[in-house]
Amino acid sequence: MSTKPLSSYQLTAEIEQAFDGVVEATARFCDAVDTRKPRQWTLCDTSAPAQWLRQALEDMWYEDGQDGRATRNYIGVVLADDTTLELAMTLNERKDHFGTLVGQLRKQSASAVAELKVHLPRRHPAVEAPLEQRGLARLHLKQTWRRLPIAEAPLARLHLSWYTSGRSIKRLTVEQAQEKLAAFNNEAAHIRIQWQKLAALPSDEILAQVQHQAPVMRGNLFFKEPLADGHTRRALNMALPLIIPADHTDRLPLINTPPATPPTHRTRARREDTRIEDDPYIPSLRLYRYRSQ
Repeated sequence: MSTKPLSSYQLTAEIEQAFDGVVEATARFCDAVDTRKPRQWTLCDTSAPAQWLRQALEDMWYEDGQDGRATRNYIGVVLADDTTLELAMTLNERKDHFGTLVGQLRKQSASAVAELKVHLPRRHPAVEAPLEQRGLARLHLKQTWRRLPIAEAPLARLHLSWYTSGRSIKRLTVEQAQEKLAAFNNEAAHIRIQWQKLAALPSDEILAQVQHQAPVMRGNLFFKEPLADGHTRRALNMALPLIIPADHTDRLPLINTPPATPPTHRTRARREDTRIEDDPYIPSLRLYRYRSQ
């Protein structure tokens, strides 16, 4: 027996409850850190790490002029006992649930999602009032559901470095490119030029749509003991503080100190065998041709 999809109204109601769950789980985790006062480290210079952690996890809001695709990084480490670790995992579960529901609603109604960004903070007066004073009235969904990175086991060492060369590549046919270009103002001269360039391509040519990704802090985790699968290290992105299980020593791992802000240029040499041309063929769509073999 199939389950009938929820209506936009029903989904919105569930999202409201899921957002409440995220807010409550965030508060419980931060309260536990305040009470237990575990060892912490932050990339920024702060005299109040517990207060900084709460600020990092409660930062779910747009700032004036902020690109909706961009999120703010909070790089740090928290050494967690079993109770605190369990609360961190529960918080991630609540974030996952909230993100899944918003994704379902976006497929049904983009306008309803836009309304949520303004409506949800109003469910928590203690949250809304200071936000309005700072001009932060809209919810930043990506910052709301992004997960806390959690190490699988105690660490001996943590090496941090900015990764600035990330990009995602989607393959498009010429026909798909034409469909996307049709959404632009076809009376504009630069769009007409791009139509002509597309028309000059073979119909079976594949183009690469490239999206350059924002710089991210990459953490290389070196475990004190091999994991069950035999691995001794992991790598993960760290937009939020890394939660590390504490062991009997209650010591932070060795941590290097990278620059507080990402470099303005690529930190890795361009691969000599890259298959994508240097300059975009259709700039409005970030489309590149593949180099001929």
